[in-house]
Amino acid sequence: MATRFRLVMAMQRTIQRIHTLVDTPRLKSFSLNAPKSVDVEYANDIKFSLSAEFLRVYSPAADGKIRSIGSEKVISGRRHVGIMSAEPVGNYGVRIVFDDLHKTGIYSWDYFFNLGSNKFTLMRNYIKTLKKHGLSRDPSKRKSSKDL
Repeated sequence: MATRFRLVMAMQRTIQRIHTLVDTPRLKSFSLNAPKSVDVEYANDIKFSLSAEFLRVYSPAADGKIRSIGSEKVISGRRHVGIMSAEPVGNYGVRIVFDDLHKTGIYSWDYFFNLGSNKFTLMRNYIKTLKKHGLSRDPSKRKSSKDL
């Protein structure tokens, strides 16, 4: 199973490289639908609506509060995460600030295009990985003081 996961991850990296090599269409519009999603539209009229959870899980930042399980990096419990703001970074992307205080990921327009183009495959793989490790998209329940 670990070999299969590595193969899938290698394929995803290859797809990302291919999308990077192919010219990404010019950005037409970006809109923040806080707290739940962003909409990105490109000059070729391709539109993507990307949820806060999806963007948080696939944050390009290295410090995305990732849990390491073996050689896999897994982010869980982000089903209800929200987007607080999106700050422009030059002409090439935005920094998204999430309500779990994650704010170090800079999403380029190329990266948004890659995520949108592969959204269903990426989300399916994410859910499979969570199930494989007995994790959930839902946040872990905190123990109340009476449970201690």
